Amino acid sequence: RNMSSAGPEGRKKMRECEGLIDSLVYYIQGAIADHEPNDKATENCVCILHNLSYQLEIELPESYAQSIYMQRRNISNNDKTPGCFGTRSRKVKEKQQDTPLPEEKSNPKGVESLWHSTLIRIYLSLIAKSTRNYTQEASLGALQNLTAGTGPMPLAVARTVVQKAHGLPGIRAMLHAAHPAVRRTAVSLLRNLSRNTSLQNDIAREVLPDLVSVLPECLPGCDIACETTASICYTLFNLTQSSSHNARLLLSAHGLPKVIAISMNDSNMFSKASRAASVLLYSLWSHTDLHSAYKK
Repeated sequence: RNMSSAGPEGRKKMRECEGLIDSLVYYIQGAIADHEPNDKATENCVCILHNLSYQLEIELPESYAQSIYMQRRNISNNDKTPGCFGTRSRKVKEKQQDTPLPEEKSNPKGVESLWHSTLIRIYLSLIAKSTRNYTQEASLGALQNLTAGTGPMPLAVARTVVQKAHGLPGIRAMLHAAHPAVRRTAVSLLRNLSRNTSLQNDIAREVLPDLVSVLPECLPGCDIACETTASICYTLFNLTQSSSHNARLLLSAHGLPKVIAISMNDSNMFSKASRAASVLLYSLWSHTDLHSAYKK
C-alpha cells in the first residue's frame, strides 16, 4: 500500500508485476462473497488499486494506448478546445456522444482489470456494503481516478457506473456520510461523471436534490468543507448549464439562496468555493425563461 503511492515509476512497476493486480481483485471478490467487506486486508487491497488507477489514462503502456485510442484519434483530430468554464459547443457534445468506446475483454489480465466493468462493480459493491471509511473513500477515489480524463476509457467507465451498473444510489448515499473525506471524494466523482453530456440528465434526476441538500447555508469554515462546496457548485454547473429543466430542479430544491450566500464571501481563504458559486449563478442566469422564477 505504501509502495503504490511512491510515484509514477512505482505505479508503473507494480502495474507490470505479473499476477499482482489479479491477486488483489481476487482477494476483494472473496471478501465480498464471504460477506466480509470490512477487514483490514480488503481496505489495503482497495487502497493499492486506488493508487494504481491514478493517472492511468496518461500512464497506460503504449500497446494499450494504441489499441484503445486509435478510433478516438480518427474522430477528434479536428476538435476545438472547449471555451471558458468548460463550456462545450454542440459540435463537441455530439463528438463526445459518438466516441467509440473501447471493447472490453471477457477475461482481463493485469492492468486491463483496472478499468474493467468487473472491478467497477466491485468498487460500487464496497461503497454500498463496507462501513470502513478508508475502504469507502478508496473505492470512490478509484472511480474518480478512472473517470478523470476525456478519452474513451474514462467515458466508458462513467457510462458503466451510471447506466450499466446503476451506481448512482450508492454514490448518493455517500454524500451523507459522516466522514468529511468520504463526502468530498463522492462529490469529486460526481463532478467527473457530470462532465459527460449523455449522462447529465440521469445524474440530475437521481442526485441533484441531494447535492443541493448537502450545500451549506453559507460559506463553510474549513478547507475540506470549502473544497467539497466548490466541487458541488461545479457539478451543479455541469448539470444545469445546458438544461433549463435541470436548472429548474435546482430552483425547486431551494438551492438558489444557498448558492447566492456562498458566492457573497470575499475572503481569500475561501475564494475557491465563492468563485465556483459565482460561476454557477452566472450560468443559471443564461436560462432566460427562468428569470421571473429566479426573481421570485
